[in-house]
Amino acid sequence: MDLLNTLVDKGLRRELPTREEALAVLATSDDDVLDVVAAAGKVRRHWFGRRVKLNYLVNLKSGLCPEDCSYCSQRLGSKAEILKYTWLKPDDASKAAAAGLAGGAKRVCLVASGRGPTDRDVDRVSETIKAIKEQNEGVEVCACLGLLSDGQADRLREAGADAYNHNLNTSEGTYGDITTTHTYADRVDTVQKAHAAGLSACSGLIAGMGETDEDLVDVVFSLRELDPDSVPVNFLIPFEGTPLAKEWNLTPQRCLRILAMVRFVCPDVEVRIAGGREVHLRTMQPLALHLANSIFLGDYLTSEGQAGKADLEMIADAGFEVEGADQVTLPEHRAGGGCGSHESAGCGSHESAGCGSHESAGCGAHEGGGVCGSGAGAAAPAGEPRTDLVAVRRRGAGTDLAPNA
Repeated sequence: MDLLNTLVDKGLRRELPTREEALAVLATSDDDVLDVVAAAGKVRRHWFGRRVKLNYLVNLKSGLCPEDCSYCSQRLGSKAEILKYTWLKPDDASKAAAAGLAGGAKRVCLVASGRGPTDRDVDRVSETIKAIKEQNEGVEVCACLGLLSDGQADRLREAGADAYNHNLNTSEGTYGDITTTHTYADRVDTVQKAHAAGLSACSGLIAGMGETDEDLVDVVFSLRELDPDSVPVNFLIPFEGTPLAKEWNLTPQRCLRILAMVRFVCPDVEVRIAGGREVHLRTMQPLALHLANSIFLGDYLTSEGQAGKADLEMIADAGFEVEGADQVTLPEHRAGGGCGSHESAGCGSHESAGCGSHESAGCGAHEGGGVCGSGAGAAAPAGEPRTDLVAVRRRGAGTDLAPNA
């Protein structure tokens, strides 16, 4: 169709689609979904080939968060029966990270629940970063600790952090509907601090919270303007015990359309399939690799993910390859470090780079980004959600059991 041909041409030129074009992608029918995937796949392969970057989450501190984010299993008042523990020691966190790195991950995402770190918390995380870097040559480390105070991003950078995650999550206009204890502007401020310190920005969204197509386009266009190097796309896991427990709004086809729209709007950016891929994409996950060039390996923060071995088999069977530690993720024009090439077409200036706080899914979403069980139950009837795939994490960080990686 003419729409897809136009979007492919624009994606290869790094030209921003119109809002109408982005909305039209979301409005395509299930009959057209393979055509949409094929078109966005051309853009993905042009900038990233068939490489898939693997990332690994380590939940440094789980639960007991004072923020009220509606989607989060660690939120104030959450009744979700997740693991709750205070700060992991640096050696324990490093051992947890080593499991993911042994499975092929090249980036470790260190996440902690809470509004934001104290200076003592930054010291703890800095020690953990140093321990991981000393024991694993060439590893990338991303921190996701919440709202940063002045000077904290600089200290993380000095300790060896490469990136900072803070997700926008949803459109600015509807942000107050999901969180009241901090603002959209607070998120922007924290990513400004990360950018100023020379950290690479990781900022994404959560789909499936009851938002409209217009909301999805709004947040993705905001991300394009803010110009993060990586954009995690999370699909809400409706945890029992949270306000959004009944929000089952996604189908595999809907998820593919959302990922395709993100790829068309952010053609040369690392698009990561993050929280909820196993629950909502299910057996359609391999198709999503034609749209995104990055995933999380194994378990997530408060939820179980697909087995790490199954992730690697899926990548190979789909004809893709795991990105090596010696390979540069971003295209050459963006690979200069920091936020990539801010001046490039359609990438806004980094000084306005906003993003989400610690509780958001993706590069450290403690609200349960990407939960998945073994899928042992009987399949739900067509069109119905697979609630049996939601499984709280009971292994790995904070437990005596081996992690899934």
